[in-house]
Amino acid sequence: MRLTDRMTTQPANSILIVDFGSQVTQLIARRVREAGVYSEIAPFTLAEAAFERMRPSGVILSGSPASVLDADAPRIPDAILESGLPMLGICYGQQALMHQLGGEVTGGDGGEFGRAFIEISDGCSLFDGLWSEGERHQVWMSHGDKVTRLAEGFRPVAASSGAPFAVIADEARQIYAMQFHPEVVHTPDGAKLLANFVCHVCGLAGDWTMAEFRKAKIEEIRAQVGSGRVICGLSGGVDSAVAAVLIHEAIGEQLTCVYVDHGLMRLGESEQVVSLFRGHYNIPLVHVDVSALFLGGLAGVTDPEAKRKFIGKTFIDVFEAEARKIGGAEFLAQGTLYPDVIESVSFTGGPSVTIKSHHNVGGLPERMDMKLVEPLRELFKDEVRALGRELGLPEVFVGRHPFPGPGLAIRIPGEVTRERCDTLRKADAVYLEEIRNAGLYDAIWQAFAVLLPVKTVGVMGDGRTYDNVCALRAVTSTDGMTADIYPFDAAFLSRVATRIINEVKGINRVVYDYTSKPPGTIEWE
Repeated sequence: MRLTDRMTTQPANSILIVDFGSQVTQLIARRVREAGVYSEIAPFTLAEAAFERMRPSGVILSGSPASVLDADAPRIPDAILESGLPMLGICYGQQALMHQLGGEVTGGDGGEFGRAFIEISDGCSLFDGLWSEGERHQVWMSHGDKVTRLAEGFRPVAASSGAPFAVIADEARQIYAMQFHPEVVHTPDGAKLLANFVCHVCGLAGDWTMAEFRKAKIEEIRAQVGSGRVICGLSGGVDSAVAAVLIHEAIGEQLTCVYVDHGLMRLGESEQVVSLFRGHYNIPLVHVDVSALFLGGLAGVTDPEAKRKFIGKTFIDVFEAEARKIGGAEFLAQGTLYPDVIESVSFTGGPSVTIKSHHNVGGLPERMDMKLVEPLRELFKDEVRALGRELGLPEVFVGRHPFPGPGLAIRIPGEVTRERCDTLRKADAVYLEEIRNAGLYDAIWQAFAVLLPVKTVGVMGDGRTYDNVCALRAVTSTDGMTADIYPFDAAFLSRVATRIINEVKGINRVVYDYTSKPPGTIEWE
């Protein structure tokens, strides 16, 4: 499945971001959307097709771990380079522009990495209302190669100690480029620079809203589905709830929701999800308890990818069976998000950069009989929440922490059993209860417990124990692409650990995960 598949709801005025493999390309899309302009990312291998489909108002070229001096270096497609549209090159994007337009790039021993300062030597449209000649500003650099000669028509407008052409401009062609990364928070004015490009240079109004997305997506769903029937997997999380309500608004009674109880949900969650959804919406909902099927199939499976793929395949099997029961459905709806697609699809076409297979992206079997309807595929998590509020969903759905489709299966490293699920459910419930009691739930992006395949010696009363270790995880994030650990105080963690050890049989030690994303992922598997 290609990244660009079914990305068809972009407004007429949009920005294409060509990804050359940077680890922070997703942040460019976030900053552009924060400026009120719709954007999409396309790997450089598929950029020309995306360019023809989108017909964007401007193009941003990302950074890359590659060097333009390499024989097989990624290139800007000629169709984009010769389009006459406004362009902004970032880091590798700047070097690629110069390399392909007749400038010069040199590989050197001394690059720049981390915080740097640039001196503004001249004005340009990127700097309007922001930076002026003679000022000094902090930016974030990460480059080894550098531009040493500009292509014809370009002039330097800023320099750093390691990059004489830190920012360059060809205002006649509306092409700008910078050696630093404006998309990261370590460049304090970076978001404003990107907003200047999309609004001042590209001339976009910055008025893309969830109301506009909602209207366009409803039209797209109707066009895709026609008179067909749709079956939607409802997990109770914000993604599937928003997808279900949006699809129901588009096609009404042609939609049937199915809640698959796979035995891997949190404590009391199945009952809560079914009760809340039936209480708020007049949408047909089928509740299927197939926990024995899932847990039986997971017996003996320890590889994380194998777990995800089994769960994805089994989900589809269950949905197909339920579709037949209701008289047939041609379409399967899912709450797939943009980060799911980004993490599951290689931008260079090879397998090495795929982070993990999401059960609703990488785990779909080729023989699936239904076509996919994925109305949220273009959105980041916070945008889904905004859409949910636009649709009038209650906060009990909109504000829920993310919960993975594979459920507790990827929070139990090693073999998944009903007993281990029950143990984890109880520990997780204690943890989330304490978070809510402390008034911290809404300040945290995601919090959960993990049951480790490790046993340790402990002492309880006068007896020796040899029981499981429970790890606690809590992170803050905007869109799930990057995350920092939530800084609980020691007293809170001590209280949670004490309660879990005292109340959950089978756990005698609790640890806290201090890993950010990157280098870790939010989930453990």
